Amino acid sequence: MSNGRYAMKLISRYVRRMPPSASCHDFCRGVTAYIYRHYRYPLLPFLTPKSRIQRLVDHPEERLTASAIIYSRRRREVWMVGDCQCLAGGELYDNPKPYEKQLAEMRAARVRELLAQGVSQNEQLQSDPAREVIIPTLLETMKQQNKTFAVIDGFKIAEQFVPVYTLDFKPWELVLASDGYPVLCPTLEESEARLAEQRASDPLNIGGFKATKAFLKNNNSFDDRAYIRFQT
Repeated sequence: MSNGRYAMKLISRYVRRMPPSASCHDFCRGVTAYIYRHYRYPLLPFLTPKSRIQRLVDHPEERLTASAIIYSRRRREVWMVGDCQCLAGGELYDNPKPYEKQLAEMRAARVRELLAQGVSQNEQLQSDPAREVIIPTLLETMKQQNKTFAVIDGFKIAEQFVPVYTLDFKPWELVLASDGYPVLCPTLEESEARLAEQRASDPLNIGGFKATKAFLKNNNSFDDRAYIRFQT
């Protein structure tokens, strides 16, 4: 299981146990402590608990890391921890990582270089070789998580980078989603259709929409995705 998927399962388990009255601050503190406890288990049996934690301080790429977008029904608030997106009454709100656009531009430039060198689109869709160019920078930016941007990773969440949107008491239609949708639409069908259009027109993701990953061969997306729509 990938670190991201393991983190997702832990976060889901924590949310199910969380009191309905919890604030965003309560969530950030509680979910951090919940994940941190798992770092003391022998995931790396050759290290002591203390040295295990120090290794994760030095190597954030090895942490259990995920984003979450949460609606508190009691507080009528939307919390965005990490890169996720929301439609509230038809208006889009997102919370991208600060370095994502720069990395996507770097990768797009490398894709074009490879195309000019004769490496075809189909060949690049086998393994996305241009992504290798951004990996060192990507690892460097991860050292900034919970310093210049917020994620859930078992270390203190930088709550100043967690947007909280409060809704009034009129009826609202909300869409909460991960960042795996290039265009977030009011229905899942529309969002999936726009994703399919992106895959058909620009599977390398280097045009109007740039990403740090391509649609690899036989994949119907370039990233994980989650989508839920409901009325308050």
